[in-house]
Amino acid sequence: MPQTLSATSMVTPCGFSPHLHPSGEQGGLIFQDGNLSSASLDALIQHLIPTTDYYPEKAYIFTFLLSSRLFIEPHELLARVCHQCIEQQRLDDPVLDKARVRKFGPKLLQLLAEWTETFPYDFQEEKMVGHLKDMIRRIAPCDEAYWKRMNQLLQALNQKLATLSHGQEGLVKINATVSDKLVSFKTKPSPSIQREILSVCSDPYTLAQQLTHVELERLSHIGPEEFVQAFVHKDSLDSTKPCFSEQNKTNNLEAYVKWFNRLCYLVATEICMPAKKKQRAQVIEFFIDVARECFNIGNFNSLMAIISGMNMSPVSRLKKTWSKVKTAKFFILEHQMDPTGNFYNYRTALRGAAHRSLTAHSNREKIVIPFFSLLIKDIYFLNEGCANRLPNGHVNFEKFLELAKQVGEFITWKQVECPFEQDPNITHYLHTAPIFTEDGLYLASYESESPENQVEKERWKSLRDHQPTWVTSALQSNKPTTKTKGQGSLDITNST
Repeated sequence: MPQTLSATSMVTPCGFSPHLHPSGEQGGLIFQDGNLSSASLDALIQHLIPTTDYYPEKAYIFTFLLSSRLFIEPHELLARVCHQCIEQQRLDDPVLDKARVRKFGPKLLQLLAEWTETFPYDFQEEKMVGHLKDMIRRIAPCDEAYWKRMNQLLQALNQKLATLSHGQEGLVKINATVSDKLVSFKTKPSPSIQREILSVCSDPYTLAQQLTHVELERLSHIGPEEFVQAFVHKDSLDSTKPCFSEQNKTNNLEAYVKWFNRLCYLVATEICMPAKKKQRAQVIEFFIDVARECFNIGNFNSLMAIISGMNMSPVSRLKKTWSKVKTAKFFILEHQMDPTGNFYNYRTALRGAAHRSLTAHSNREKIVIPFFSLLIKDIYFLNEGCANRLPNGHVNFEKFLELAKQVGEFITWKQVECPFEQDPNITHYLHTAPIFTEDGLYLASYESESPENQVEKERWKSLRDHQPTWVTSALQSNKPTTKTKGQGSLDITNST
């Protein structure tokens, strides 16, 4: 069923392996079984800061930058990092120790580069860019190459933010287009306003490729920090102060969940829309083949959306239609996505796709698009099951290492470049085709195959009684005249 949101390869599936340390305390950091398990926030910040002879492990950088926003805003964190760098490297001295700065400078630039590459949305704040420029101004007198490196870093950051912004603006335009179409449909009803998917794309493999194109495009906008900001609301040490996560939106993550819902309803709409049983069965078999191709590609999110759409009650109740469908392939796909055993079959298939991705020689083999709502659920329960802080006030870093593994793997998958050429006509249809509301689906379903019991009859009557007369007429003109008298409308709305 459609889902609701409960609220750079810095880390890779095979590469997340922090250096092992002996158990015990080192510099305020607590290690257990060789891994950092907890520390005070101050100690963790200090561990992030490079020196002339130290640079933090990449896995640590990603984990801490991902989780630190639960305790301190990014601009405050960067301000503290810069302040401590200035003090430790004596960058305020009238005469700089150029030899020391030349050892320190490249490491500082590397840290800033990794931060801007992996968490670009943090640098939408002018404060963040101001801190970057201030640090370069301090070290540049020791080596003019630092200015060049910083300019390259800022250019790459601006380009990435511009690309992300352009993609988001495109989605806004798509939503506006859908709204305009729906207004037009409601005021000037016409049977021809609704095209059918088979008239746009009749090849299952092609549609699966275009769905994959849409998935990867939408995934590319999701920042790793959104997974943290989605669920955690307050720092447990100060329940009166809103955490950074409350002050920032998770628009891209939420938009992706809405895309899943839209695809569910689009599939159900396409099945319920045709007037003839044979046509409905043809659409069902088409989507079964599309779902199978999505599975083969590694696009599990579209696969689950298609299965969910076909399992919606208005579709599943069409027994006469389903009797005309060859369902063997559908049952196999349902088995793969069966929720039994915490989606054991799906998780096994996902591991297989992830392994294929690691050993892939082409972008086609690298594609792994997880069932997104289940990923969100896993992260949600990880957050709910473990405290952010331990009783002694230390940050529970062991929890955030596990979070970083899950998010880091996802970030690696979303960076795969889509190997399929986009077909604008098909992707435009997927984004903008009007879809039925749940009530509209039930109306279409009842008019295709009459209600079988008293509950269905009463619901049908209630739905018909609440429809405008002109919509009822428009609907009747698009349905066989042998249907029951007094048919209702097919209410259409947009879920994106």
